[in-house]
Amino acid sequence: MATATTEAPAAGDFFSGETWAGKIFSAGWIDAPVTIDITEPATGETLGTAGAGDPASVAAAAAAAAKAQPEWAATTFLERGAVLRRAASFLERELPAITEWMVRETGSLRSKSEFEVMRAIDQVHQAAALVVQPMGHTVPSWTPGRTSVARRVPVGVAGVITPWNFPLVLGMRSVAPALAVGNAVVLKSDPNSPVSGGVVIARAFEEAGLPPGVLHVLSGGAEVGEAIVTDPNVSMVSFTGSSRVGKRVGELAGARLKPAVLELGGNSPLIVLRDADIEAASSAAAWGAFLHAGQICMAVSRVLVDETIAEEYVSALAERAGRLRAGNPATEEVALGPIINEKQMQRVERIVGDSVAQGASVHAGGNRNGPFYPPTVLADVTPSMPVYAEEIFGPVAPVTTFTEEDEAIELANGTGYGLAAAVQSRSHERAARVAERLRAGMVHVNDQTVNEESPAPFGGFGISGNGGHFGGVANLEVFTKWQWLTSREQAAPFPF
Repeated sequence: MATATTEAPAAGDFFSGETWAGKIFSAGWIDAPVTIDITEPATGETLGTAGAGDPASVAAAAAAAAKAQPEWAATTFLERGAVLRRAASFLERELPAITEWMVRETGSLRSKSEFEVMRAIDQVHQAAALVVQPMGHTVPSWTPGRTSVARRVPVGVAGVITPWNFPLVLGMRSVAPALAVGNAVVLKSDPNSPVSGGVVIARAFEEAGLPPGVLHVLSGGAEVGEAIVTDPNVSMVSFTGSSRVGKRVGELAGARLKPAVLELGGNSPLIVLRDADIEAASSAAAWGAFLHAGQICMAVSRVLVDETIAEEYVSALAERAGRLRAGNPATEEVALGPIINEKQMQRVERIVGDSVAQGASVHAGGNRNGPFYPPTVLADVTPSMPVYAEEIFGPVAPVTTFTEEDEAIELANGTGYGLAAAVQSRSHERAARVAERLRAGMVHVNDQTVNEESPAPFGGFGISGNGGHFGGVANLEVFTKWQWLTSREQAAPFPF
């Protein structure tokens, strides 16, 4: 059996690797058909060896999940809620170890990692609250003596596919509510974050006493994801990732008449009106564009600034960017960690380089330093440039100017994306008026675009998603389906 290397972050037995190295979680820890190295993006160092799946292991997991699901759904709400609360307690107890792994495995700042674990805990508690929500209601019937009930029932087996940038919270926001309402789950974590997005979740529910076979966790690439989507035992799919891959997931699921909730990419605008507080608005853009090195689906991706204040605003934003240092968050006090891998780094370099060649001006950053990309501010950006039109997923703040509110709204809505948007103005009434006209699933006034709260519905429009939303009671719409149930005390004959 493969074991984690001695360079892996120090932690207790939970993360020693003796339990999970080279294994997948499928009715217990079993030898994986494939193994992958866990690579630290800041240094290139191998932290350990994780297990990954293949189509055959997905089929076995989905079949086992389908077999285990009815008994899990039949447990009382008290039992399901107790399992979820114990999983949350496990995450609380292991927070330091999880944080350390996440810092090294994903390149997150320690503050971001701690925050993510706390948000995941919150997601589990929110899911535990679902078990006491009304699961249906009585509806009128035109047949005398017949009771007619519309009720929510589990979908069956939920397939969950998650990304690497917020691996734990984006996994838990689907896994926990799916389990809470009586489903079984097959989870695929991203191969860039098999521990933070997979092992942690498996161990939490294993320690919480979830019955064997109800949750299956494996990592892997596209072939594993496609196997989950197409498996006949998987009843619905929850996918978080790029719009390009999301379209493929939607095609595969749609061809099988299978529900898919797609939370996809973003190209989120921050509109800065001429009466905005420049210090506050430049801080909003810096936080929204540079947090986690810009590797966030709802990052501030386009800064739309009234032309009368553009020069002052760009100067303020560039000054903020210049104060932020990128480096290894495991060993240094930095504001930005590494880009997740070389492929993504090359994408950021291409987008910035091509945009500068087309006339964008660099006011801060603009050149990589090994695996790190500095906070970058570009001005003179037009809608035809890649930095405006594409999802960057890097710490880049492109500034485009406008003359009137209508033009700002047209620019903001002028892409196929529609995940998040924000407006800054000293006039709340004016900002709210603009916000009402923005086509995005999440809109924030006098704020920035990177916002998520577990009770609130989370999702986007257009190529940012297919309209489904996660969060709070919205999870009932995602992880249950309607069933009409009628009953009569006694059977009666019909006309023939």
